[in-house]
Amino acid sequence: MRLFLLALVSFICGVLPAMSFAAPANSKAAPNATAEGVKWRSYTEGLAQGKARQKLIFVDLYADWCVPCRLMDAGVYSDPAIVTLLNERFIPVKLDADSQEKISCDGQLKTAQKCFSEVWELKALPSFVLVAPKGLSILTVTQSLTVEDLKELLTKFLSKEKEWLAR
Repeated sequence: MRLFLLALVSFICGVLPAMSFAAPANSKAAPNATAEGVKWRSYTEGLAQGKARQKLIFVDLYADWCVPCRLMDAGVYSDPAIVTLLNERFIPVKLDADSQEKISCDGQLKTAQKCFSEVWELKALPSFVLVAPKGLSILTVTQSLTVEDLKELLTKFLSKEKEWLAR
């Protein structure tokens, strides 16, 4: 048992920190991915672009300490089908759930942390919020997703796109 625990700790301490995870330093300056990756925007920029382009806004809430969030960054968001779906059909946004930056969530000016817990009533990460171009949240999901799960979820979102764009 000790040998197993030692191996597990070695793996977590040795392999996970060595992986390259794309998490923005702060939500104001969300990274724009490389040509092959998801073109993440800050929350405020995403809201403005969603309104101007009449597109649904897909918000990925993360925290630097969230290992499942990092695993999704490394695996799920690098999948070519996911990259294409998010970049072409949605406005993809990355938002640090621990941020104290004030943002407009459902018409209320609050910190990102308060939007996460009080407005969207989320309790765990990773979490996702689908936001209409007018800035109102449509639905929230809290769960680590595989490539197939996220493809299915995004496809379901798109099947209701016309209805939700009217919100």
